Amino acid sequence: MTEHASNPATQAGRTGGQLIVDALVANGVKRLSCVPGESFLAVLDALHDTDIDVLVCRQEGGAAMMADCWGRLTGEPGICMVTRGPGATNASAGLHIARQDSVPMILFIGQVQRDAREREAFQEIEYRRAFTEVAKWVAEIDDARRIPEFVTRAFAVATSGRPGPVVVALPEDMLTDTVEAVSARPYVPVEAHPGPAQLAKFRDLLEKAERPVAILGGTRWDEESVAAFTAFAERFALPVACSFRRQMLFDHLHPNYAGDSGIGINPALAKEIREADLVLMLGGRYSEMPSSGYTLMDVPYPQQTLVHVHPDPSELGRVYRPDLAICAAPADFVAALAGLSPLVPPRWAERTKAMHAAYRAWSTPPAAGPGDVHMGPIMAWIEENVPQDAIFTNGAGNYATWLHRFHRFRRFATQAAPTSGSMGYGLPAAVAAKKLFPQREVVCFAGDGCFLMHGQEFATAVRYGLPIIAIVVNNGMYGTIRMHQEREYPGRVSATGLTNPDFAALAVSYGGHGETVTTTEAFAPAYLRARASGKPAIIEVQLDPEAITPARTLTQIRERK
Repeated sequence: MTEHASNPATQAGRTGGQLIVDALVANGVKRLSCVPGESFLAVLDALHDTDIDVLVCRQEGGAAMMADCWGRLTGEPGICMVTRGPGATNASAGLHIARQDSVPMILFIGQVQRDAREREAFQEIEYRRAFTEVAKWVAEIDDARRIPEFVTRAFAVATSGRPGPVVVALPEDMLTDTVEAVSARPYVPVEAHPGPAQLAKFRDLLEKAERPVAILGGTRWDEESVAAFTAFAERFALPVACSFRRQMLFDHLHPNYAGDSGIGINPALAKEIREADLVLMLGGRYSEMPSSGYTLMDVPYPQQTLVHVHPDPSELGRVYRPDLAICAAPADFVAALAGLSPLVPPRWAERTKAMHAAYRAWSTPPAAGPGDVHMGPIMAWIEENVPQDAIFTNGAGNYATWLHRFHRFRRFATQAAPTSGSMGYGLPAAVAAKKLFPQREVVCFAGDGCFLMHGQEFATAVRYGLPIIAIVVNNGMYGTIRMHQEREYPGRVSATGLTNPDFAALAVSYGGHGETVTTTEAFAPAYLRARASGKPAIIEVQLDPEAITPARTLTQIRERK
């Protein structure tokens, strides 16, 4: 008998809701986030009889961002369930993040009953039309017998090539149908490996280079591949940069680390990338943000010799035409590098040392600034007092510069931040990260505007006893927009001011721990009290609005100094 003929027996008398959950279990799902809805009650009922950990959230956008965080930190699809219409559209913010960030995620959405479709029924949306732009695949299951097929395909699509989100719509009446269906099997990962000729050409290009640099990005990395690439970089004395918000891919205190290629790039690193004669772009697309608006390399033909390694062939040559294109996931490419050794001692070892020294100088926080609270010393204290395996999360805003520039990431799976620049991500991501790694410290950085995008998920942290620490940098405005506004329309402030709650009192009202920091010296004891409380905590840091960036004040920007 062939292996194919030994398929598991057909399951008799299972509802669509039970078959969805059976397929999740078969594919190794251990947790999911959701906001419940009547459109998928049959799935919620089936979850009652499993060990899948269901994290009930307060808004669908936060739930989807939690699923994104799980996919980001594990490489396995994060699972989220929401109801139709408003629930689905709320969740679309998380879909967009996962799409632009290449994160595997599956969003299950309740749908109207099949006989009401195309009537604009209550909360009806045609998801294939609505979400195609922000998902890799959008499907709707009409026949419960096909649930194992659709769900297994969803896992395969979400994880293969360039990972991303998949949307599966579930008509309410389909979920209550009782049918016979095959038992679901786990999906089979699809991999592409570099060929011997490609590796030989890469080695030849590297041996001929005088000013090489590697830029790491994207997803589909793991702890082992990060360590293996570090060993390769050491053998070749190769300077290594990380792309925007992928800084956890290389130890920042390693002598080969050159800094991050992202917003506010170190001018010294930008110069080195522009003047490089060989760029190894490994894992990432190198899109607008990490490329400094496509200015570090010419489009479509870079002046540098470009080796681009990416798991999706459609991304190879999409923007930059490479001299050598290799379709492979980072882990597979790095494994193939294990046998490569330099034919001659690398000529650029001193340059690599100089690039690391430039990074160290760039990432040393300033000692002072406007106002009574100075973020530079606060960041220096965090570097000395927060464990190396702590997970840092954030959303979007000028406040994030303090984290990205001055925190030195040391280990894999210690960063969860949206390359799409989505506000509100940090708090739900921190909740998800603490649920995934309860033994590790989880710190969320947020601005006052960013925090209140999904601040209600602090209630989720309290409900499940997840003692995250949220540092809310409060300057009373949408700081990034205000900065651009003062630059483009000096003195004409419009629509950027904010009125905020007492964030410490807000934390206490939720059942957590709250602190307010009005001087630099007050931060350290406030942080230690938050940690010791054992509760989810908010530390409000009241920052002078003038302290808009580490290097320039609002007045300097307004006066173009």
